[in-house]
Formats: sequence, structure tokens, C-alpha cells
Amino acid sequence: MRFQDRADAGRRLVDRLRMLHGADIVVLGVARGGVPVAFEVARLLQAPLDVIVVRKLGVPHQPELAFGAIGEDGVRVVNDVVVERAHVTGEEMARVEQRENAELERRSARFRAGRARIPLAGRTAVIVDDGIATGATTRAACRVARAHGAARVVLAVPVSARDALYMLLREADEVICLEQPMHFYAVGQWYRHFGQVSDDEVVALLHRAAAGAPHSQTAPAADPPLRDDEVRVRAGNVELAGHLTIPEHPIGVVVFAHGSGSSRHSPRNRQVAEVLQRAGLGTLLFDLLTTAEEINRANVFDIGLLAQRLVEVTDWLSRQEYAAGLPIGYFGASTGAAAALRAAADPRGHIRAVVSRGGRPDLAGSALAEVRAPTLLIVGGHDYHVIDLNRQAAKAMSCETVLVEVPGATHLFEEPGTLRQAAELARDWFITRLPAAGEAESAGPE
Repeated sequence: MRFQDRADAGRRLVDRLRMLHGADIVVLGVARGGVPVAFEVARLLQAPLDVIVVRKLGVPHQPELAFGAIGEDGVRVVNDVVVERAHVTGEEMARVEQRENAELERRSARFRAGRARIPLAGRTAVIVDDGIATGATTRAACRVARAHGAARVVLAVPVSARDALYMLLREADEVICLEQPMHFYAVGQWYRHFGQVSDDEVVALLHRAAAGAPHSQTAPAADPPLRDDEVRVRAGNVELAGHLTIPEHPIGVVVFAHGSGSSRHSPRNRQVAEVLQRAGLGTLLFDLLTTAEEINRANVFDIGLLAQRLVEVTDWLSRQEYAAGLPIGYFGASTGAAAALRAAADPRGHIRAVVSRGGRPDLAGSALAEVRAPTLLIVGGHDYHVIDLNRQAAKAMSCETVLVEVPGATHLFEEPGTLRQAAELARDWFITRLPAAGEAESAGPE
């Protein structure tokens, strides 16, 4: 079963929850992705909707890898196995928790927008998420509901990894899941449309639910992308997870190489990808390392390994039906920029353009002189050390190379408007440097 979007998943989930219609329940959407699913569940069951806020605790050098989660009212869940294998110290755990707790409090206040939390004491809490991968945040959500006095906890999700679901049977009184696939790679692979849910969307859905909104969530655009789904790519002895989006009438495809501590789910890279997609560019965001490999910090900085993975993924992409014949570019961030430049120097890839955002091109070493693809180096105006490294790298390159500083931006481009500016610079570079598809088909090795 594949769901059209989160609203569709919620409507299908209700078929398994109809026995709760008329009962004293509160539907709780796990923020943020679970809220659109929960909105449909609450609407069709005619039940009140609230949000349950939890935050994943990420390993310091690999934030996408969770060592635990926290929730409101001091709820805390820790995976001791990950802590031990990733060598996370108590001091590092405390720093992560302090940062995530501040974000948890901000989101709680933002989502409820001054509305009081719906009381759970003596009632049945129906916790809804868009899917479960590891179960860390969902465990925290169940414990938050218990802490608020729920007499019974029902966990309802469209899809889940089997091992995570078994673990959650100990946390909830009842678990309802529509799909428990044998081979589970990511929640997004079970949805045709799985865009990031914004704070504003959560607030709007909660407001509509409080006002008794009679209509379903807005349907997706009538003209969907040619392809927009999770993929698995074989690279050497491992399989890498990615998300491939090919819009209507694509003019090229951009492969993303993320930096240390990031993944294909990086909100920054996804924001850049959305800007490129609206300009007619396909995107492939993928994880350069497996979950097991990420735990070893040395792999994160193995530029040779990352570049080799990038070359193999590029070869796979060039053979896909919707990408065949399209020119390919690289977008690299942080250490991923070094991997992108080193891979671009490999003649097998025929890469047509490269963009580095806050990158470390210097780590590409002697490969810089071999790059032939036009390269744009984008750095934050306040990222002083990285600016110097990019200037030195630009001098070592013999292809068309442009260095642009974004005023006021630091290394992660977290300042308002700076990431958008970087994304638009990247968009314009790819549009003007990637050749037409017909040219890419006829072009031979450079």
C-alpha cells in the first residue's frame, strides 16, 4: 500500500479506528509530520485534536542518528545501545538535550498559539504519526500522554518498521498499523507526496480543528512530478537510501552531497531542493553512508569513500528511465562539497556543473585541478575561516570558478533569508550552466 499523502493516510487509518467513534478520546498528532494525518482522523471521528511535541536527540557528529528523544513535562527516552556504540559522553548528551529542550518549548508555544492543552486525564489518547522508523520519538510521545494522565493510549500509524513496532507494544495499550513491510527503508517511501510539514501548516490545521473545520485538507497539486519517491541505490557492498524527484519537463538533475552530521532529510538541503524543483530541475538527495557506517566518525570525513559513492550513485541515476539523457550537476555542502568536487573530477561522471554551499573544497586536494565543470562556491559572509579555504581552493581550480559571499550568513546559513539567497544562486547557476538535454545526450567525454 502506498499513500497519496498524509491526508490520504489519515482517511485510511480511520477505517481501523471507527470503534472509537463516540468514545471519550483526544487525537494527538506527533509534530510535525503526524499532524496532517491526525487532522483527518480527528475530523472523521469527530474528536478533539491536539499536538504532542517531542524532539529527537541526535548523536552530536551525526544528528540524524537518534540516541533518544524528549517530550513535554520532562519525558526522556534514551537508546543505550546507540549511546555506547557512538561513544556519546554524558556532557555531549546534556548539551544536545539542552538545545532540543529549548526548541521543544518554542514549538509547544508556537503550535498551541495561546490555546490551553486539551486535558487527557481519564481519557483515551490516540497518538497519530505519519510513520515509524526507529520508534524513539513515538515512545516519548506515549510517555507524554501517560504523564498527562491518559487512562488508555492507542498508537495509530499508517506504516512502521517491524522491529520498532514490536518495541512500542510495551508503550501503548493498543497499536494499530496499516502496513508493516518486510523491507523498511524510510517512512517517505510509502507516500507519493511526502513534503516537509511547516510550523505554519501545523498551526493552521490545529486552528481549523478547533474551529470545527468541515472540509478535508487541501488536495495536492493536479500536476504531480513525474517521479517523487524513496529509492535504494547499490554502491559497492552497501545499499544507500535516497529521495528522487523529477518534475514535469525536467531540464537537468542535481545530486546532493550533504556534509558531516546531515542526511537526505536535512531541512536545509530539502529547502534548496524545492527551489531547484520549481525551476524544472530534478533532485536526488541520498545518504552517502549507511546508518551503521555513520556511527564511525572517521567515515564521515573519508572524502575518497564519499566521492566514490557519489560516482556510483551518479552512474545509477544516468540509467534511470526519467533521468536518462539529462545533464547532471552536483550540490555539495560542508564536507559533501569536497566529495562532489572530487567526484566531478572523475571522467566517468560527465558532470556539467557544481555548486558548493558553505563547503570545504580544500578537502578535495589535488582533484581540484582536474575539475572541468563550472563551479560556484557559495560561502557565508561571516564564515571567515571557510571563506579563506574557499579562496585558496578557487586558486587551485582551472575551470570556470566563481566565489560568492552571502552577507550576514554564518556556516549553516541559519540567518533569516540567507539560505533562500544561497538556493536562488544555486538555481541560477544550474539553469545557466547545465546544457539542454539534447546536448547532454550527444556530448561525448570531455
